[in-house]
Amino acid sequence: MEEAKINYGEALHAWIVPEYVQHDRSRLWYIIASVVGFILIIYSFFSANFLFAVIIIVGALIIIIHDGQKPARVKVTLTNEGVVIGRNFYEYGELKNFATVEKKNENIKNLYFEFKSALHQRLSIPLDGIEPNDIKTTLLKYLPLDKERTDIPFSEQLSRLLKL
Repeated sequence: MEEAKINYGEALHAWIVPEYVQHDRSRLWYIIASVVGFILIIYSFFSANFLFAVIIIVGALIIIIHDGQKPARVKVTLTNEGVVIGRNFYEYGELKNFATVEKKNENIKNLYFEFKSALHQRLSIPLDGIEPNDIKTTLLKYLPLDKERTDIPFSEQLSRLLKL
């Protein structure tokens, strides 16, 4: 059975990105993470917070399972109606604004979308091989530019630092 094609509008830009950033973790990273996890589990038992221990164990299992897989490649398409990321479609009406951040010395070139709804988290899309100014010119027709965002968000910086 063939899937029905859904029309999300006229494609203006399209590129392929990895589904998530896969970090290269050294043996030292795993040793430190294991020691920290073990200390947190011991603390959770002494404080009788068993749910915290379960959360630590589940988190460790997710990292171990996730680490053995390669990220899938996802197609990103900007259309005249919205943004298509893999099988997800976000209308421009759902989005509050956008920003591009380019730091050549840190090898960072990303596109960010903020949602109007606080229930959605920010979208971060790598611009591998895409010119940010072309994307900016296109998106300005549909969304305001967040001029205050000049760096990657703190949560993303922390994630990069801790290789999570």
